[in-house]
Amino acid sequence: MKKYNPTSPGRRQATVVSYDNMRKNKPHKSLVTHLQKHSGRNNQGRITTRHQGGGHKKQYRMVDFKQNKIGVWGKVERIEYDPYRTSFIALVIYSDGERRYIIAPDELKIGDKVITAEDAELKLGVRTSLKRIATGTFVHNVELAPGRGGKLGRSAGTSVQVLGNEEKYTHLKLSSGEVRKALSSCLATIGKVSNPEHMLTVVGKAGRARWMGVRPTVRGTAMNPVDHPYGGGEGRTQRGTRKPKTKWGKITGGRKTRKKKNRTNKLILKRRT
Repeated sequence: MKKYNPTSPGRRQATVVSYDNMRKNKPHKSLVTHLQKHSGRNNQGRITTRHQGGGHKKQYRMVDFKQNKIGVWGKVERIEYDPYRTSFIALVIYSDGERRYIIAPDELKIGDKVITAEDAELKLGVRTSLKRIATGTFVHNVELAPGRGGKLGRSAGTSVQVLGNEEKYTHLKLSSGEVRKALSSCLATIGKVSNPEHMLTVVGKAGRARWMGVRPTVRGTAMNPVDHPYGGGEGRTQRGTRKPKTKWGKITGGRKTRKKKNRTNKLILKRRT
């Protein structure tokens, strides 16, 4: 982590992840595209997600979540920052000359080799099927269906632990504490996701939040009764409702939001706490 001298109230508490060891290169031109900003609005122009908008201009890096170049060795050319995700990404050049971005595992270095194969040695950065991975191993970018690309364990510092195999399924423990099953033929990359210090970041000031596209949030207790269930009262007062609610009166605290008829419910062995 990087700290600053307290030259202002915003600088006093602010911390950022250090990027000193990264190459200061522009992203690979053929692997970037522009995403249209929507500022939390739907196709009718109505705000469906509040507190989004503005922010610094950025380009989207097309990350390869499938890593489906089977049996082709790749060499890490550089580790880069990605403005659209919390983890770092690695630019890999394969032996056939093609370049792709992948999620960088923690402790992956420039010059290291990666591969997707069923017979490769099990080490950091190797992608293989879950049935080959030993019990207790930490993996990331795990598929939920073969060939559809990684869905689990993609944010900074997260990992999925392999608990064992049962018939055609592998038991996985997620960072949330949930234990679920996935087909043993699904692919996963060995290692934890890079940038584990991301959770220690302190924004420090409101302006920095605006750079990230986060607009101001008004507390419900600061509103009038007509605007929020928590609003009104003289000075600081109690909540006034038994259960925590959203601005629109929907119960939120401790309420399960997963659909009872979700087809993948049978794959969850233990719900997150």
